[in-house]
Amino acid sequence: MFTTNIQPRFGDTDCLGHVNNTALALWFETARTSLLRIFVPDLNFKMETFPLIIAHTDYDFVSELFFQHEVEIRTWISHIGNKSFTVYHQAWQNGQLCVKGTAVVVHYDFTTKQSTPLPADKKKRLKEHLVSAESPRPVKKKKGGAGE
Repeated sequence: MFTTNIQPRFGDTDCLGHVNNTALALWFETARTSLLRIFVPDLNFKMETFPLIIAHTDYDFVSELFFQHEVEIRTWISHIGNKSFTVYHQAWQNGQLCVKGTAVVVHYDFTTKQSTPLPADKKKRLKEHLVSAESPRPVKKKKGGAGE
């Protein structure tokens, strides 16, 4: 699991001092930077070398977030497929879960405009951060399963 601390900016808030729902998309994107380094360690984003694209995002707002307090974004992998993986995020403030969400990230070739299989070495690195979306504990690998 990766953690990223965010101090809400005044511009992230509405007139009541609540963090606006649009801020979470940016905060979760920022929190994915550590995962991007698995694919592009120097974060040198060029169409020819950057292999990822976001296919889907969603957010569940569980509780209010406020301007005055730092927010901890917890990030891990909840699913790894053949050509994509799902990133799970939680936003915590003052010890309370406030927002949870996912992003489906597809391994992608921008030249051919096609999804491509996740390389085995990258899958291995992603598995180091694989946990259940419902409970942030490492997922135990099943022995003798169909995919092994």
